[in-house]
Amino acid sequence: MNARLQGPAAPQAPHALPPEVRLAPLSLERLDAVLAIENVAYSHPWSRGNFMDTLAAGYQAQVLLGGDEVIGYYVAMLGVDEAHLLNLTVAPAFQQQGWARVLLDALGLWARARGAQWLWLEVRVSNLRAQKIYAAHGFQRVGVRKRYYPAAGSTREDALVMSLRL
Repeated sequence: MNARLQGPAAPQAPHALPPEVRLAPLSLERLDAVLAIENVAYSHPWSRGNFMDTLAAGYQAQVLLGGDEVIGYYVAMLGVDEAHLLNLTVAPAFQQQGWARVLLDALGLWARARGAQWLWLEVRVSNLRAQKIYAAHGFQRVGVRKRYYPAAGSTREDALVMSLRL
């Protein structure tokens, strides 16, 4: 995850979903919905330019849809024998319902199908909720990147580096 969630994590009432839930490529038509989620979910959200750059580079960018509503999304890039998760976000209305696990499973399947043996990610040291999700999914802490993320004012926050053997 690319930034710390704003405010305390409050349990959400389950959001009613249409009967069809599916993955689809992130398209320009869905970018505004993704940016709306990004801007409410994070204190330091990705910009439209960040998403446009990932699409132009051909990175794997998928949205999880309930009907036409965006539940969440992920962006990842493929390396020689690894994939690197750059952004995974679940809309606040859908958090704590298992959708992050669905997105991580989809990412793992995509990466394995392309020969990746490892998944890598960075997560803010303060983002304990995300760390718990990743650890429950099998990711291990393997290092720290000092001053990796922007934080309040001109300060920076460390990132935990985590990996998962596929």
